[in-house]
Amino acid sequence: QVQLVESGGGLVQPGGSLRLSCQASGSIFRGNAMGWYRQAPGKQRELVARITSGGSTIYVDSVKGRFTISRDNAKSTVYLQMNSLKPEDTAVYYCNYPAGVLLRWGQGTQVTVSS
Repeated sequence: QVQLVESGGGLVQPGGSLRLSCQASGSIFRGNAMGWYRQAPGKQRELVARITSGGSTIYVDSVKGRFTISRDNAKSTVYLQMNSLKPEDTAVYYCNYPAGVLLRWGQGTQVTVSS
């Protein structure tokens, strides 16, 4: 059964950094683009970064220049390096395919940016 397991979240002060990881079971990474989503309280889930199987990346404007998505296909893991964090980045972060038929959502990892 395919599973997505996100980790690496936590409480950080504004301007701080976190690195999120998402490990997948099975062979879902192979040849597939992957994405990081986030859902803030009372808001819809949004796709903030995506990476193709070849390593090309796209970011939503609000995180450009601050977040970096990467992947390690041998480890079936996708990462999200988040720098210069802002309070508005507070959300539960999830990974999944960026389009098409999505996988079953994992539990997500909570990121809280607060002083």
